[in-house]
Amino acid sequence: MTVWDCAVIGAGPAGLTAAYAAARAGLRTVVVERAAHPRYKTCGGGLIGTSLAAVADRIDVPADDRVDRITFTRDGRRGFTRRHTAPLVTMVRREEFDLRLRDAAVAAGAEMRERAPVRALEQDPDQVRVRLADGDTVTARYVVGADGSSGVTARHVDVRYRQVDLGLEQELPVPEAVAARWRGRVLLDWGPVPGSYGWVFPKGDVLTVGVIASRGEGERTRAYLRSFLERLGLTGLEPAHDSGHLTRCRADDAPLRRGRVLVAGDAAGLLEPWSREGISYALRSGALAGEAVAAGDLDRYPRAVHTDLVPSMRAGHRLLDVFARRPEVFHALLATPPGWRMFVRFCQGRTSFDETLNRAPVRAALALLDRLPAARTPARVG
Repeated sequence: MTVWDCAVIGAGPAGLTAAYAAARAGLRTVVVERAAHPRYKTCGGGLIGTSLAAVADRIDVPADDRVDRITFTRDGRRGFTRRHTAPLVTMVRREEFDLRLRDAAVAAGAEMRERAPVRALEQDPDQVRVRLADGDTVTARYVVGADGSSGVTARHVDVRYRQVDLGLEQELPVPEAVAARWRGRVLLDWGPVPGSYGWVFPKGDVLTVGVIASRGEGERTRAYLRSFLERLGLTGLEPAHDSGHLTRCRADDAPLRRGRVLVAGDAAGLLEPWSREGISYALRSGALAGEAVAAGDLDRYPRAVHTDLVPSMRAGHRLLDVFARRPEVFHALLATPPGWRMFVRFCQGRTSFDETLNRAPVRAALALLDRLPAARTPARVG
């Protein structure tokens, strides 16, 4: 029986980054994935500077667009557009991006086992047995779980969530004239459901259009997407993909490890709570998990997550609270030069939300907003 040093469950950005780090350190590493690359993945596919830095020494990013303009609207109204001299967001299709990460992990020495759904994990003091749907078993000294928030490893570790949101998204092939209008530009719309927003991301001949809001607001979220598509003039297009998914953000005291099993990325509930941006958290947590396994020090991983990632997540919760209560103030702030500079620095990976929210002027502004009553929620969304 083969006993691997490291088995990674899930071949998305978190899992493939963990596999890359472990394999480069000389560990015998296998990646177990239920699908086969290239595979479609529901995702906005916007890479901020933090994500680009995380993969810079590994892959050439397969960019479909590089965005230097952002249009902001408040439920379709009060729109304004800001432009920066350098790209702010790089747009990728996840099937291409993940395939590049897969190839890099394999080049580092990791082995792939695709079309291999995992059914259960069993641990003893020395190893972990990964039970597959076909009855086979993969045995390893350590396991990194990166199979999503509804996957086997999140349940095994007993990850708990503070925030759960519903995202609805369509991939729309568009005529060249439509694609040209959106090239280099992203739309962010602050929606009618508290804490919600919509987006249009350009990817060559495809537009990724979606909305997200808190789970429990399903009908209002679906109505928001219908209204959003209608006002953009995109309702007559046949989507290549029409999907929904839940994003889950961990509770502060949720575990990141159980015995010899670590969880990273979505499986750990690691994402930015306000924007629900998860790729940068997947890449960074995957690297931290792979490095901890390579060092044989699993306690190092939760310490690193709480040092490197959790402060920005806490700031994101604070930002989401303000945004949900006073979206019109948030919208007005982004129209100001300081607000736009803050947004640019975040997109380029030059600052984090916790660093931004710790600045004295921002703290004073948040304190003032806390004293204001919440805005009235519109009665109609579509």
